[in-house]
Amino acid sequence: MAEREEPEESRGRRGELTRRDLTALPVAIGAMTARQATGQSSFGVEYASLSEVQAALADGRTTAGSLVRAYLARIDAYDRGGPGLGSVRQVNPDAMSIAAGLDAATPSAQRPLAGVPILVKDNIATGDKQQTTAGSLALEGAHARDDATVVKRLRAAGAVILGKANLTEFANIIAIDMPSGYSSLGGQVRNPYAPTLLDDRGIPLVPPGGSSSGSAVAVAAGLCAAAIGTETSGSLLSPATQNGVVTVKPTVGLISRAGILPISHSQDTAGPLTRTVRDAAILLNVLAARDALDEATAPLQRPDDYTKDLDRDGLRGMRIGVPSDPDDPLNDVYFGRLPDQSKAVMAKALEVLEDCGATLVRASMPTAGWIGGPGTTMAVLNRNPLSRGKGTTATPPIVFLYELKRDLNLYLRDWAVGTEIRSMADIIAFNQTHADRALRFGQDLFLAAEATRGDLSELEYRSARAMDLLAAKERGLDAYLRRHDLDAVVFPGSAGAAIAAKAGYPSVLVPAGFISRVGDRETPDFPLGLTFAGRAWSEATLLRLAYAYEQASNARRMPPGLSPQ
Repeated sequence: MAEREEPEESRGRRGELTRRDLTALPVAIGAMTARQATGQSSFGVEYASLSEVQAALADGRTTAGSLVRAYLARIDAYDRGGPGLGSVRQVNPDAMSIAAGLDAATPSAQRPLAGVPILVKDNIATGDKQQTTAGSLALEGAHARDDATVVKRLRAAGAVILGKANLTEFANIIAIDMPSGYSSLGGQVRNPYAPTLLDDRGIPLVPPGGSSSGSAVAVAAGLCAAAIGTETSGSLLSPATQNGVVTVKPTVGLISRAGILPISHSQDTAGPLTRTVRDAAILLNVLAARDALDEATAPLQRPDDYTKDLDRDGLRGMRIGVPSDPDDPLNDVYFGRLPDQSKAVMAKALEVLEDCGATLVRASMPTAGWIGGPGTTMAVLNRNPLSRGKGTTATPPIVFLYELKRDLNLYLRDWAVGTEIRSMADIIAFNQTHADRALRFGQDLFLAAEATRGDLSELEYRSARAMDLLAAKERGLDAYLRRHDLDAVVFPGSAGAAIAAKAGYPSVLVPAGFISRVGDRETPDFPLGLTFAGRAWSEATLLRLAYAYEQASNARRMPPGLSPQ
């Protein structure tokens, strides 16, 4: 596991956090460590939502500097020490100086995030002293020529960029069966509800979800006020459900992707990870905007304020699709095949929806929507030395692998500085040269992507993209929503990620309950979420539904052992 960077500027500066020798910090964090983790702020950051942080700043109960010190202390105590969550790959060496400049500021309509510390996933460019690496040893030391558009919007809103969150390397598109939350540069992210590793391979007993694992874990553990992650298909929803936080996977084009290390321009998007639905709406207000650098944002549609229609009574009279029909068991893939504990959580969630006045329409999703169209996947031999499926073939999406080579090469050409890596081929060569450190799980997906032309001229690529849209959008969600006259569809956890992602449609996930089993293994309790998905640009409706459910269910609770006693 790579050692996390601690810039010289962060050590010993007057008024800043003094780093401790973490080797002496015990795994079982007691009351003394918990008290230390509060830093110098009298405001309790460990439980605070983003909106509560805003209120505390506005009321003068805390300052930007006190917040940064408190979060950095928690990062030291719980992320780098204690259970070693590994969610923060790099702390911004300028975080304290930025905060000092904001100590006199308070959140306002013009700067709603003034003084609020935010983490961003380490595939999002920052044109500062921080590196932008996607968790790859090949990109260690790489910087960006400018801030990504999402970072510019956060800074303009007054946010303090606290640091970079660890992730599944290259957003989980480098190797077959790479564990979620693992990167060769940042090491393994652990789920704060169950940080135990499964065996000597260092794979977590309870996955932290991926690829935005570090962003979600940091929010769940109270290491920041909120975080920004990215998703191509499940990379926001998966860590959100595993860590009991809220996320919005927006319509593709609602948030600019300019300056974000890509997988697929057809499906990539950034999105917020927060403790509450209101917090997610607050961040969406800041991030959703047209950007000349991303043509996908041209047709953007949004309300003036995503928080305006949040209503405890927001489910009343709404028609919610439940893709589960006991009379069609072979096609009941989302709910019918759930383990018993997950079924119980979902049954309770559906009961809450009905109690809140929603009409549930139970009907299985059209088969084409979840199977996918013909010719949309390709066979790739699994050579991952630690995979139980080694020697078998995996079937990743064609669209991902073909767009990856083109889009990543463009990012490296246009955004990356301070590195000799200029192409995917360079990354592959570096990894092969440093295989002992860089290729713990191989790079089969990168090799498959590199074998494409890289210009998207292939007939199989164009056909696969057309079939994705036909199956998931036209014959999938569009047909389902229209046939049953629905306002939204609900899915257990991140199970519905792929169909919404292929269509480019939005999803909002909110905590729903807890389970205590992975496969045949008993585990500590860890979260399971409920996802609301809908038509393009329907984020305001989905947030309204999710907020009403959140207020009625009150299902979130903080991970044990991470709070001051």
